[in-house]
Amino acid sequence: MLPINLMIELGIVSVVLMATRFAAFGRKLAAATLILLALAAFSPLGNLLLYPLESRFPPWDPSRGAPDGIIVLGGSVDTDLSAAHRTPVVAHAADRLFAPAELARRYPNTRIVFTGGTANLVSTDSREADYAAPILENLGIAKQRLILERDSRNTYENAIFTKQLVAPKPGERWLLVTSAFHMPRSMGIFRKAGFDVEAYPVDWRMGGRDDLFSFTKVGADGLGRTEVAVREWIGLVAYRLMGRTGELLPGPAKD
Repeated sequence: MLPINLMIELGIVSVVLMATRFAAFGRKLAAATLILLALAAFSPLGNLLLYPLESRFPPWDPSRGAPDGIIVLGGSVDTDLSAAHRTPVVAHAADRLFAPAELARRYPNTRIVFTGGTANLVSTDSREADYAAPILENLGIAKQRLILERDSRNTYENAIFTKQLVAPKPGERWLLVTSAFHMPRSMGIFRKAGFDVEAYPVDWRMGGRDDLFSFTKVGADGLGRTEVAVREWIGLVAYRLMGRTGELLPGPAKD
């Protein structure tokens, strides 16, 4: 159902139909697919889908003082490429690694947890946490401050396994660092797991409200934003149906 996959599938179906007695419908489907491709690549569609996600949680307010711990969700390091080249390869969302390094300098007594195993359907020995650790150390975080959770395969397991690992005490304040578009689903999952965390969004994909109706000059950029947004909305719906979140679009806690 992801945009690029769906359009390829529709394109193949339209070509096949053109060779049958449904050729007229095949031509119409091909035209509709091209229009959909143009909308996903160049129109503001991706921004319109991303904005409700990225703007859901405001930047973290440091006025309340130092947190007790910082949880960093995986998703930055490509484990397959890292294993192939025997060195950490950051594929995307590098802000998820930069932000905890800055926070660690600002709050030297705060614990740092990186949670991420492998998202591969077929399990491998490569674990994202193992490759993220040296990156975080090179960014200035002492090895003894790092807590690694290396068995989770998705955000739900990030929350469950991290809670078991750190056993948060009542009254402790933990920050959750992940991409802004991924924050609503992540916060909903952690809340459902009984782990109260504070949102620390990073890795924005658009500038804000001013970009809502901006057209894209480079099609790959527009397709990328549309793909990320649709994937996240599908995740929100799926996790709500599975009961892993308490609401479709989790937002800031009400005082």
